[in-house]
Amino acid sequence: MAAVVAATALKGRGARNARVLRGILAGATANKASHNRTRALQSHSSPEGKEEPEPLSPELEYIPRKRGKNPMKAVGLAWAIGFPCGILLFILTKREVDKDRVKQMKARQNMRYSLYTRTWLGYLFYRQQLRRARNRYPKGHSKTQPRLFNGVKVLPIPVLSDNYSYLIIDTQAQLAVAVDPSDPRAVQASIEKEGVTLVAILCTHKHWDHSGGNRDLSRRHRDCRVYGSPQDGIPYLTHPLCHQDVVSVGRLQIRALATPGHTQGHLVYLLDGEPYKGPSCLFSGDLLFLSGCGRTFEGNAETMLSSLDTVLGLGDDTLLWPGHEYAEENLGFAGVVEPENLARERKMQWVQRQRLERKGTCPSTLGEERSYNPFLRTHCLALQEALGPGPGPTGDDDYSRAQLLEELRRLKDMHKSK
Repeated sequence: MAAVVAATALKGRGARNARVLRGILAGATANKASHNRTRALQSHSSPEGKEEPEPLSPELEYIPRKRGKNPMKAVGLAWAIGFPCGILLFILTKREVDKDRVKQMKARQNMRYSLYTRTWLGYLFYRQQLRRARNRYPKGHSKTQPRLFNGVKVLPIPVLSDNYSYLIIDTQAQLAVAVDPSDPRAVQASIEKEGVTLVAILCTHKHWDHSGGNRDLSRRHRDCRVYGSPQDGIPYLTHPLCHQDVVSVGRLQIRALATPGHTQGHLVYLLDGEPYKGPSCLFSGDLLFLSGCGRTFEGNAETMLSSLDTVLGLGDDTLLWPGHEYAEENLGFAGVVEPENLARERKMQWVQRQRLERKGTCPSTLGEERSYNPFLRTHCLALQEALGPGPGPTGDDDYSRAQLLEELRRLKDMHKSK
């Protein structure tokens, strides 16, 4: 049949078309022979003698299908990289924001502090505080109870919005010493009620909320002496004191201890308990509070640490009479840095009961303070591991304690500002 077709083509279309047709027929014959050989080989190689599918024609090119890209792969990769980077960036940014916030807060505090201590505006502010407190608390911000020992009486006097002044009375001689008499009217009322003679004023430092009553009381009681540090610029100072100087009034022996940090010339006063067979009493001003310490306005962490160590050297049974009613706030902060401190938890429960009835929380003892006051616990390993910077560059333990004290003070300032 192929030959007939070829002959017909030769007759009808000429020699050129015949040559083309012969080429097509020869190619078809060759393809068929190749196809038969391939089938024979596949049939021979198949172990089961099954026919395999016919292969593709040599003229067709096999183009493998490309797998489509997963559009979520890039999203997942970006998430895996971006999320931790975002968390890290947030932490670093928050730290910088916190640092800037602390710097701004310190700058504002320094400006206010300079106005308060170095200009007449500070005295005007004190007088305004005095008027407001007298109107708001005509009988004082807290109810207090005196402590009576063998011939000695310690009387806390609530003044301003949260300060304490004190009368230390020799009950036999009927002589009294006033500590930080910021409201002269309230102190004078207690003097008259007790029927005693005021012979001395002990001022812990120059701030108006501790020294504001010096002028009126010293004018009213002509023989009254005003004691304090000459470095602090205390109003109406008559008798300068240095570290370890002793003031004697009747049976009372009161020692001054230099504790700089809050101010350059801050002093605390230690009433010796031996003459009246009782505990010693520490009048701490703004150095030490129940579960707290004062801010370092005119010092640094090293000087404040040294001053607190001076207090730590006293006996555990020493009674602490602080300059402010800060107990509940301070114990709340102590719970943040030492949440598992059971002594703090017990003290907090007691303080909250007291404050619900507007009762004062002083005194505590130095033994108690060592158990829950974080500012006296910079030597504790747990607190150092939680907040401390580790050993100093030369392995100096005092360096690391000072760094920890500075961090505690920073955290306390942030805690109060919330």
